[in-house]
Amino acid sequence: MRLGVMVLASDQTMPPTELAEAVESRGLSSLFLPEHTHIPACRRTPYPGGGPLNEEFHRLLDPLVALTMAAAVTSTIELGTGVLLINQHDPIALAKQIATLDHLSNGRFVFGAGYGWNEEEMENHGVRPKDRRKMAREKLLAMQALWTQDEASFDGEFVSFSSSWTWPKPVRKPHPPILLGGAAGPKFFAHLVEYADGWLPIGGSNLRADVKELHRHAESVGRPPQSLSINVFGARPNLGSLGLYRELGVDRVVLALPPVERFSDVRGATRDEILPVLDEYAGLVEKFRD
Repeated sequence: MRLGVMVLASDQTMPPTELAEAVESRGLSSLFLPEHTHIPACRRTPYPGGGPLNEEFHRLLDPLVALTMAAAVTSTIELGTGVLLINQHDPIALAKQIATLDHLSNGRFVFGAGYGWNEEEMENHGVRPKDRRKMAREKLLAMQALWTQDEASFDGEFVSFSSSWTWPKPVRKPHPPILLGGAAGPKFFAHLVEYADGWLPIGGSNLRADVKELHRHAESVGRPPQSLSINVFGARPNLGSLGLYRELGVDRVVLALPPVERFSDVRGATRDEILPVLDEYAGLVEKFRD
C-alpha cells in the first residue's frame, strides 16, 4: 500500500517545487493537488464538508502548472490531481496538457477527475449542474480516444471533433490512470466501471461495504474487480484506519497536509508547518509498504 500526500497548494503555501522535493526525499509515493478555477462570491451551494469554505479554496494554484514545476525537480514520485474538474476544461486542450505533463515527467501523472460540487462555479463555465455526469463521461472518453489513437474523432452531445492528430501521446499506456472522485452510489459506480481505472473516495467511512458494492457493479458488466484500484484521499494518519485500508486491498492512501480541517489553526501552510507533518508521515511508509 503506497502512501502519498495532498495539499491545498496556494500562493501562500510552501512552493510546489520545495514541497515535491521534500515529499520524494521522505519516501512518500505521490503528491496530489486539487482544483478550483475560481470561487464565486455567491455562496448558494453548501460546502460538502460542512461549515464555511476555507479561504485556501479561493487561492488554489492551477494544479497542472504546479505539478509541472514539481515534475522538474523530482524523478520518482507520482504527480496527481485530486481532483481536476473535468467539465471546466476543453477536452482537446486538456488532453494535450495532460499528455505533455505525462511525457515530461516520464509517465508519472495520475489523473484524479471529478464532476464538481460547486454549482455556481460550474455554471460560470457554461455547465448545467444536471448535465455534469454525462458531460464528464463524454469528455473523458474523448480524451482517451485522443491519447490512444493516432487519428481520433468523437461525436457526442457535448463533445464533437473530426478526425484529428495530436501528440505527444502519454508515456503511461494506454493513458495515465483515471481515478474518479465521488461518493458511492449506483450511478457513480456505473460511470466508474465504464471508463475509469480506479476510485478516489474522500476518507474511508463505510469503505468495506462500498468496495463490495463497487466490485458487484464491475462484475455485472464483465469487468474484473481487480482492474479497479482503490485510492483513499485526504486520509488521516490513524494506524487503525491504515491497517483496515491495507486489509481491504487499498492501493494508495493520500494523506492530508495542512491547511485542511485537521490543521484548523494553520493557514497558508509554510515550510515550518508542513515539514514536521511530512516527517510524521515518513515514519508510516515502512509500516505499510507492500
